[in-house]
Amino acid sequence: MEVSTAAPAHAAPLPVALADGVFPAGCPSRTVLDHITSKWGVLILLALSEGEQRWSELRRRAEGISEKMLAQTLKTLERDGLVSRKAQAVIPPRVDYSLTDRGYELSGLLVPLVAWAFDNADDIVSGQR
Repeated sequence: MEVSTAAPAHAAPLPVALADGVFPAGCPSRTVLDHITSKWGVLILLALSEGEQRWSELRRRAEGISEKMLAQTLKTLERDGLVSRKAQAVIPPRVDYSLTDRGYELSGLLVPLVAWAFDNADDIVSGQR
């Protein structure tokens, strides 16, 4: 099988600003990419793109996520300004999570990526066997 090293004609060119800045190890975008492209980060952002949700709803939605990982992911996304946490002083305590404006902007960009992964997952996974 022959492998081409040239970019296909339909590939989008990488803007010069990105080419010069995103690849060095010290680029801050690497930290952001690590947070938003983690398995759980993507799923939580997509779940919240449908609207405000409580902890238990997010836990059910992202099947397989542990309580520790959900807490860590939400804290990271909140610290990054992508998720908003609203605690209500009621009994029992209630905490709601939602996307910030920046989080909504990002979730709109993630949807096509996740749709592509979903559409191609069977072929890719079966090719690994």
